[in-house]
Amino acid sequence: MDEGLEFRARQSIEQVEEGTELAPKFGADGLMACITTDAQSDEVLMLGSMNEKAFRLTLETGEAHYFSRARQVLWHKGVTSGLVQKGIEARIDDDQDALWLRVAISGSGASCHVGYRSCFYRAVPHGGQVDQALSFVEDRKTFDPVAV
Repeated sequence: MDEGLEFRARQSIEQVEEGTELAPKFGADGLMACITTDAQSDEVLMLGSMNEKAFRLTLETGEAHYFSRARQVLWHKGVTSGLVQKGIEARIDDDQDALWLRVAISGSGASCHVGYRSCFYRAVPHGGQVDQALSFVEDRKTFDPVAV
């Protein structure tokens, strides 16, 4: 394990589910799901993945770090785009295998690298056929991703 914050070893169900020790469980791929919401509105901004190092850095620095499954790299959210996510609160679920991160967003108030405020900017139709078109929930981009 890297230097810095150390997580507790998982010893019992009681410790994990009812105790006060942080003993996160990462999947076989070394990752944990992290849902990120805006601390003011509670709007869902993104679903990301964290490995141990990203989780540790997030807690130590107060700014969100993730592990990109697509690129297979650790990344500090906003380091290149300016869309830094400042951690306001972190909550771990009952099994300590998923994280909810509430953040304040700097810059344009957007979180998605495509330019929308949230990464969840399209709605999936339900109750109909699967070939129906996605509908845009956000009608405009908050910033130009090419310019950023």
